[in-house]
Amino acid sequence: MTNNQNTNQNNQNNQTQATKVIIPCRISFANIWEPKSVNGSEEKYSVSCIIPKSDKKTIARIQAAVEAAKEQGKSKKWGGKLPPNLKLPLRDGDIDRPDDEAYADAMFVNANSKDAPQIVDRKVQPIIDPMECGSGDYCNVSVNFYAYNANGNRGVAAGLGNIQKVKDGERLAGKASASADFTEVEGDDDGESIFTEDDLPDYLK
Repeated sequence: MTNNQNTNQNNQNNQTQATKVIIPCRISFANIWEPKSVNGSEEKYSVSCIIPKSDKKTIARIQAAVEAAKEQGKSKKWGGKLPPNLKLPLRDGDIDRPDDEAYADAMFVNANSKDAPQIVDRKVQPIIDPMECGSGDYCNVSVNFYAYNANGNRGVAAGLGNIQKVKDGERLAGKASASADFTEVEGDDDGESIFTEDDLPDYLK
């Protein structure tokens, strides 16, 4: 590899590092196991990263990465200047999702990708069961911010990288857990009925 190639490679690595952030967050709208189409668009994997406003350090890192992406976009996408009314990825939950308690007093970033994210646990071991990681869980999410100019729309988008689950959270998106639905059933597993006639609906008596 020549010196020029080394320099270009280093510049690309530095630019990627400037726009990449590991976001500690609670995840929502987690289409992370199967890609999904939104309003007829191309199917993508996606997740919403919810960051408490009290986590000023993470929010500052995101803002810095967005600024770096804007600088890259200025030269590569937008003809040397910043367009007005850029669409930016860091949004205020109290303003954009006022009716969703999960987004109260929080900022959020919606990230997506055509490629499936790798999903791992605290020990960086692959998670295979989709029930083990989903909306409501607390995770580290790697995100790369990049500038775009498409169909008259200009802004900075968030590319979804990989996901590390840190701890369980109460499930979001209206789906109850089994522990919330059921109580422990007393009795044996040998087929003996544990229900009385009064417990059963008419069609089961």
